Amino acid sequence: MPLERDPGVAEVVLEDHSIRYLILGLRVRIDCIDGPLRQLLTANFGAMSVAQHWDSADLHYEVFRRAKSPRLLLRRVGQSALPARNRCDLVYLLEKLLILDLQTARPDLLFIHAAAVALNDRVCLLVAESGGGKSTTAWGLLHHGFSYLSDELSPIDLQAMRVLPYPHALCLKAQPPSPYPLPEMALDLGATIHVPASALPGAAASTARPLAALFFVRHVPGLAAPQLGRISPGEASARLFVHTLNSLAHPNQGLDATVRVASHVPGFMISTASLSASCDAIQRVMDPSNGRGTSGPKSTRRGG
Repeated sequence: MPLERDPGVAEVVLEDHSIRYLILGLRVRIDCIDGPLRQLLTANFGAMSVAQHWDSADLHYEVFRRAKSPRLLLRRVGQSALPARNRCDLVYLLEKLLILDLQTARPDLLFIHAAAVALNDRVCLLVAESGGGKSTTAWGLLHHGFSYLSDELSPIDLQAMRVLPYPHALCLKAQPPSPYPLPEMALDLGATIHVPASALPGAAASTARPLAALFFVRHVPGLAAPQLGRISPGEASARLFVHTLNSLAHPNQGLDATVRVASHVPGFMISTASLSASCDAIQRVMDPSNGRGTSGPKSTRRGG
């Protein structure tokens, strides 16, 4: 159902109806006079919000409704509005616009469609097709001592070989398996479930971290145990290239950049089974001193 307008929100421009974010070094502003919608956007992007007020923003969007219409609308300031069917669709459209604009504004970065989590400040990317389990695997790893950078967008600084954080709310398409329950703050928007960064079991990173490994994830229902193996830099390069979002912004159509990344860190294929066992397998690679790993979550306490 369309979200009803909060009766306490006037149909006029408020003195301060904007949310401001610092994302990949860019000043992002979203204007929204609808209180409940503003709360939704704050929950989804809150880890990147800032208190500063700017005269101008690098990226500027508006979320609004037309008079006497329940339909949600989104637009880049100065451009045509896009209709959103519901709250879930609004978040999806805003994420899509934002990711496209970030790529245009930061062509120096290599944008990979992947989740990014870190153990002992060393980042591993979880690369998979949409629906392939990267967000669910990231959710599980956050219970095993990992910190959170992103569940779908991993921008890489090719000079420093570091991954920049994009800690929006972690998005799941279904309830995660036991023993990884959702927190009370999780937002069920129907087609997707969003866990705000403030409610994650692992801390959200605020600075870039060095890239340490690539895991190409494939979920195989019914698999008795996860299968994990090292792959060659050549194979890792080819697999990574498929998931590069802005390959045309880099020399040789992005091939040089993906080869550079895949040659810099080890690559692994993992066929996932039980989420707990799969997380253990990844944890053992990222922290060999952990021995045999654990059979379940290390802790649900958030880090600092």
